[in-house]
Amino acid sequence: MPTRRRTALSLGLMCCAGLAPWGVLRAAEPPLQAPNVVAISPTLVTSGQPQADQLARLKALGFEAVIYLAPPTVPDAVANEAEIVRGQGLAYLNIPITFGQPGEDDLQAFIAALNGFEGRKVLVHCQVNMRASTMTFLYRVLAGKESPDLAFEAVSQVWSPNGVWRQLITTQLAKAGIDFEPY
Repeated sequence: MPTRRRTALSLGLMCCAGLAPWGVLRAAEPPLQAPNVVAISPTLVTSGQPQADQLARLKALGFEAVIYLAPPTVPDAVANEAEIVRGQGLAYLNIPITFGQPGEDDLQAFIAALNGFEGRKVLVHCQVNMRASTMTFLYRVLAGKESPDLAFEAVSQVWSPNGVWRQLITTQLAKAGIDFEPY
C-alpha cells in the first residue's frame, strides 16, 4: 500500500476511534447526562431527570434557567434540585404537572415561563422527558409558530404520546386552528 494511502487510512481510523491524529483522545462525554436528552436548539434542551451531579454542572454547560415539569415529590426527584440550580445563579421554576392530568393551565404557565426566559439557555425536564418534550412541542408550535411536523420530531425521539397527553396536543392545536394528528 502506498505511504500516502496508508497515512490517510491511519488518520481516518484514528478519527473514527475518537483519537486526534496526534494521539490525543477527544472528549466523548455528552454535554448533559440525563435520560432522553434532546437538544431542540443551542438555547433549548429537554430531558428526563438529571442526577444531582449533573444539575450541579448546568452553569458550566452554559444553562441559565431550568423548568422542572414534574411534582417535586415523584420518586426519582432530586430533593434539593431548586437549591442546586439556584446556587449556581440560574433561574429555576417548577410547574408540577401531574402526569395523568395535564391541562391547559399547565400549558399556559409553561408558555409564560419559557417566554420569560427568552434569550437564555434553558433546560426543560421532567422524569423521563415525556412531559417536557410534549409541552415544549406545544410551545414551539403555538408560541413559536413552528411546523408541527418538524417540532414533533423531538417528541418522537422520546415517546408517542397517548391518552390524556395525545388529547392535550390535539385539543390545544385544534383551538389554535392547527390541523395535526400526532403519529
